[in-house]
Amino acid sequence: MNALVTLATAVACVAAVASVPAQAGDNPTYTNPNAPVDLRVKDLLHRMTLDEKIGQMDQISVVRMQGDCQWSGGAFTEACLKNVIVDNHAGSILSGGGAGPAVNTPGNWAAMVNTVQKYAVDNSRLHIPVIYGVDAVHGHNNVLGATIFPQEIGMGSTWDPSLVEDSGAATARAVAATGIDWNFAPVTDIARDQRWGRYYETFGEDPLLAGTLAAAAVTGIQGADGAKNVAATVKHFAGYGEPGNGHDRVPGDVSIRYLQDTLLPSYKQAIDAGAKSVMVNSAAVNGIPATGSHYLLTDVLRKQFGFQGVVVSDWQDVRALQTSYHVAADYPEAIAKAVNAGLDMAMEPYDAQGFTDGLKAAVQRHLVSVSRIDQSVSRILKMKFQLGLFEHPYVDASKADSRVLGADTALARRASDESQVLLRNDGGVLPVSSSAKKIVVAGSYADDINDQVGGWTVGWQGVPDGVALPGTTVLQGIEKAAPSGTRVVPAKTAEDAVTQAQDADLTVVVVGEKAAAEGTADSPRPELSADQQALVKSLKATGKPVVTVVIAGRPLVLGDADGTQGLLMSWLPGSEGGNAVADVLFGKVNPSGRLNASWPKDIGDEPLYYQQLPGTNAGPESTYDAAYPFGAGLSYTTYDFASISARSATAGTRDTIHLKVHVSDTGDRAGDVVVPVYVSQPVSDVLSPSRKLVAFAKVHLAAGQSRTVTLDVPPSRLAVTPGDVDGAGRQQVARGDYVFTAGTHTATVTVR
Repeated sequence: MNALVTLATAVACVAAVASVPAQAGDNPTYTNPNAPVDLRVKDLLHRMTLDEKIGQMDQISVVRMQGDCQWSGGAFTEACLKNVIVDNHAGSILSGGGAGPAVNTPGNWAAMVNTVQKYAVDNSRLHIPVIYGVDAVHGHNNVLGATIFPQEIGMGSTWDPSLVEDSGAATARAVAATGIDWNFAPVTDIARDQRWGRYYETFGEDPLLAGTLAAAAVTGIQGADGAKNVAATVKHFAGYGEPGNGHDRVPGDVSIRYLQDTLLPSYKQAIDAGAKSVMVNSAAVNGIPATGSHYLLTDVLRKQFGFQGVVVSDWQDVRALQTSYHVAADYPEAIAKAVNAGLDMAMEPYDAQGFTDGLKAAVQRHLVSVSRIDQSVSRILKMKFQLGLFEHPYVDASKADSRVLGADTALARRASDESQVLLRNDGGVLPVSSSAKKIVVAGSYADDINDQVGGWTVGWQGVPDGVALPGTTVLQGIEKAAPSGTRVVPAKTAEDAVTQAQDADLTVVVVGEKAAAEGTADSPRPELSADQQALVKSLKATGKPVVTVVIAGRPLVLGDADGTQGLLMSWLPGSEGGNAVADVLFGKVNPSGRLNASWPKDIGDEPLYYQQLPGTNAGPESTYDAAYPFGAGLSYTTYDFASISARSATAGTRDTIHLKVHVSDTGDRAGDVVVPVYVSQPVSDVLSPSRKLVAFAKVHLAAGQSRTVTLDVPPSRLAVTPGDVDGAGRQQVARGDYVFTAGTHTATVTVR
């Protein structure tokens, strides 16, 4: 082929779906689509050299094959394609942080991925396709023009597994249309420290809520009927959301009891949903880097959880065992530590030759056995066979634009609608009265689509400068939704906002924080900036009604901005976010979002979470004292939880407890209500929180309608690690009384 493989040539040569060719004069079992997958894997593995096996365990960034083969991007370079795919047999390629084609369109993404895939199929000795990975964490967020869904923190506030599943499927269809078959999502960590820069990438602070929604995302991603099958990834295993000082990728120290009872359950739920892959926590836990932890990757993940899929590292984390953590003397030893711990694939984005040489040296030094390599390669090949890559490695790039651009915008709007959390509505200021003649829209985030969608959008740190992202800002949404006769006035400055507010019926002030990702998004002081607090304080002083809309990836201490008549947490609502805010403000949508994260009153309250354990200090410093607690959220109707009852007043330690909650819509309009059930233990040997979520449902009620909701609590949700400070032993359900609460009503079940 020519020195440079252009995207146009790639579109032409692989527009049609093609199959992996069999070797001449041979009819190998692995090329037979009707043969059992295990036999295909065994046959192919038997034919591979050690070098070819090692290559399957390496994942390289696409930029290492483009332009100058460093970080320039652009057209593919023959010599670098050969080095990565032929010489080093790389089994996987990724576009990390948005690395894509020179012209960012779905069609060009598909052509780029097809080019890589065709080169691998045509030029590798055994015609093994690569698996291509990307972080599509809120829609196909790398691709300009793709529909951007709310970030996971917003999806968490919907408390709606079916919606999360549908959104995951929509994302997978868009991903598949561009030829990609591996999605590094969902983020399954829980977040309890508002300083952490990846807070917004999680479903919130509660293990059950996060795990249930992550499992739904896995089901949606892997069950989508798209142009290709897509593998989901449970990340970042395990305990990534517990950085010791609130900064990203720093070591965390947690007790074994806290690890088992609080941090691990969300991952297990997502893994039990059938996730094909797991990505490892970049940080260290209890003094051991997770990438090199045999306890996490083998004892827990493989033996306790029964995970059968592929374990991949995060960005350059195997090398970090040597260069950052200094638990390995050189790169071969670092690779050996990771592989022997249970890692199957290294995200080694920069250096294919270095990884190949390093793992070969580890084998030669008897640090890693060939049988251990065979085990990992078998898992990787199995995932490729299960995804159908050997039969359908390509997609039709000419169809990508039509399948991605503008797709599922109605679903994204619904997701954004449901993610809105109304926290204050003093005097019924919302929905906006139809008699309102003048609405002022103020704040620097009112007309800012880039910060509205957040990080991991087109680029790693968010939408790059100079890129125009399609979507609707809050100002645009309000302007479109305002009824005839209502004038919407955008404030040009803070001073103009205060002047315009003097004769306004309502001022909507949109505040928030800048888009960023990972360490750049860390916030030692997670609060609203001083200038924004001053603006809101000045607007409150006018005496006119003010509604504050927060565009942010975490709860922010509001300071002088708190106490306005209305407060709407919009999170990072995606490209349809402006429409969703307007839907709630004008009453087209009855808000149903409920906080999935505790909102601190003051700086210094981090970490803050509702499952705080009791202490002897009776003051607020030692009790749960949030500005807006976990589960908070208002509606335009009213609900009544009339009762909760258990099928039986007693249960065994292995019994599922069956509960019924009677709930009514006592208002004058329909709505969707979250029905949470919490548990507490009056007496327990191990400290227990005053309440812990053990079941929930989201149900629709018409005005005046009542409904009995059935909820089950399996014993795993009551299990804790027994024993003393050392937390020795496996989880079990302690005997005694368990008090289940819905609303203000309780039901007690005695476990014998």
